[in-house]
Parts: sequence; C-alpha cells; structure tokens
Amino acid sequence: MAGPDFDTEIKQLQATMGTIGKVLGLDAMRAEIADLGDQVAAPDLWDDQANAQRVTGRLSDLQGQLDRFTSLQNRVEDLEVLVELAREEGDAESLADAEAELGRLHKSIESLEVRTLLSGEYDAREALVTIRSGAGGVDAADFAEMLMRMYTRWAERNKYGVEVFDTSYAEEAGLKSATFAVHAPYAYGTLSVEAGTHRLVRISPFDNQGRRQTSFAAVEVVPVLEQTDEIDIPEEEIRVDVYRSSGPGGQSVNTTDSAVRLTHLPTGTVVSCQNEKSQLQNKASAMVILKAKLLALKKAEEKAHLDELRGDVAASWGDQMRNYVLNPYQMVKDLRTEFESGNPQSVLDGEIDGFLEAGIRWRRGAEATATA
Repeated sequence: MAGPDFDTEIKQLQATMGTIGKVLGLDAMRAEIADLGDQVAAPDLWDDQANAQRVTGRLSDLQGQLDRFTSLQNRVEDLEVLVELAREEGDAESLADAEAELGRLHKSIESLEVRTLLSGEYDAREALVTIRSGAGGVDAADFAEMLMRMYTRWAERNKYGVEVFDTSYAEEAGLKSATFAVHAPYAYGTLSVEAGTHRLVRISPFDNQGRRQTSFAAVEVVPVLEQTDEIDIPEEEIRVDVYRSSGPGGQSVNTTDSAVRLTHLPTGTVVSCQNEKSQLQNKASAMVILKAKLLALKKAEEKAHLDELRGDVAASWGDQMRNYVLNPYQMVKDLRTEFESGNPQSVLDGEIDGFLEAGIRWRRGAEATATA
C-alpha cells in the first residue's frame, strides 16, 4: 500500500496555516498582546477588578491562540525536515512516524481552522446552557440528564470549568430542566450550534414491556454577558419569588428559602437558581442568567426582523436537529450537517467535537448563503 504524498500534503498544510494566520491577524494579535501585557504590569491594575479580569482574560486567550498557532506551524516545519531526513537515509520507521504525525496535524489544523470561523459578535464569550425535557415522559427527563452529562463530559475532556446554576429533578428519574455555564473562551460560539431539539430512540428502561420509545429534549445556548453589555432591567419589571431548594443534596437543601425565581414581566421569561446556599447569591446568579436570556431574545427579534425585511425566513434551528438512535441500530446523526457517528455511547460520553466542527462549518455556509 502506497504511503502519502508528503510533498503535496505538507504544502496543503502550509497553505492552510497561511490562510489561518491571515484570518487571525498575527501582527495585530501580537501588538494587542504587548499592549495588554503593559496593562497587566501596571501596579494599579486590580484597583478595578472587573477591568483587571477582562484584561487578564483577554491576554490569556490571545496568548493561547498565538501559542497554538506557533506550535502547529513549528510541527509542520519539523515534519518537513523529518520526511527529508528519512528519505535520505531510507528510514522506513521514521517515514511511518511522519505519516502518523501527518494525520495528527491534519486533525489539529482542521480544529484550529474551525476556531477562525467563530467571528460572531458574542462567539468569544462563555456559554450558558439550558436543557429541558420535552415529549416522552420519564424517558425525556432521563434523556435531558444524558445530554447534560454529555456536555459536562465534553467540558471535562477540554479542561473547561462548568458551573451549575439550577437543576429541576423529575419525579421518577432524570431532569425536568438544568442550567449551567461553561467557562471557556469561545464556549458560546462553539456550543451555540447545539441549540435545538434533540431526539432519542431506544428501548425504554422504564417500560416493563421493553417497548421502543421516542423522546425529546430541547437545548438552549446563550452567551454569558460582561459588565460592559447594556442590559438594564427596571426593578418594577421583575417579580422575585423565593422557595426551598429541591432534589438530592446535602444538609443545606430544604432547610431555608434560599432558592430564587425571577420572572421578567414584559416578556414572561422565567429563570431560577438554587445552587448557592444564600438567597442573595442565588438572586445574583439568577440575574446573570436573566440578562443573558433577554439579550438572546433581543438578538432573535432583530434577526427575525431582518429575515422579514429580506422576505426569506429560514427554518428555525430549534426544529429537531439531531437524532440519537440506540435501537434498532446504533447511530447519532445531525440532520443539518449529515455528520454522523456509529458509536452513540462515545458521543454521550462527550466525544462531540466532530458534530461541533461540522455545525460551525454548516452555520458559516448558511450565513454566507443568506447574505449572498
């Protein structure tokens, strides 16, 4: 079996890296890193903690992007040298190592290329994810919990922080709903392609007759806001309800009215938080969630208005975008991108990068078509 055409493959990788470098704007990136470095070195930086966190977070993100690009660029150069030396010495083992590294580089560079497609207004933000069980009874509630585990496992694989704000447990098993944040740069841009209706087909573990059951769960993804975002909510527009936390928990559960529910009266948007032990902390966290959802609602209204003006209203992302089939065959398939996996268990264990990358590319293509 013939090996890869190293010369052609390496030239393609170099061309892709060149394109990525142009998109990233390396000179401007280095200049911004230098400027942020000067700000971090200033003795009065932490006098304004919000600004300090913004500056240090931005510096860490940019430096990480630059380091990742430089590392891949160096690996491509090293591969070229390895192939040249292996050919000169007729070293089959080194050529085999080069072939393996070529495969790894293709995957890493494709992943970096996808990151460059995340250029939306809020794509660089952290993500706030809400999962709700839909039609399907107890199976739907169990499916909602499976999805939450899928996303938290994905975050763990990538060493991203996860903060759970609220979980509403179903009576028999699973979750009615859950809201959690993924703390990582570009978490919103990456996970936003997961928004929509997910469908599970399996033999129900809750049916004593072993019948096949179809159930649904909805995933909502909004960006976490920063203090500079302009979302002002008058106090008279919010109703605050307090209640006792529910579900499995430690000694602090069901002892005080610490859980908080906020209702935005003009829109009917309701959010709740029961993760913290104090009512004050829960109210502050609930306000963060409410503002994020109101911003997303505002953006959705603006987009709907633009679609109406264009006279071309595209189908909603919220309509059944992925099937998880565990019986009569094993398959997870995204209905928008046609990307699929024959190993549902690995997907439900958090291996969703292929679906995310395909979704990001699909969305960019759809956006380009809409503006053409």
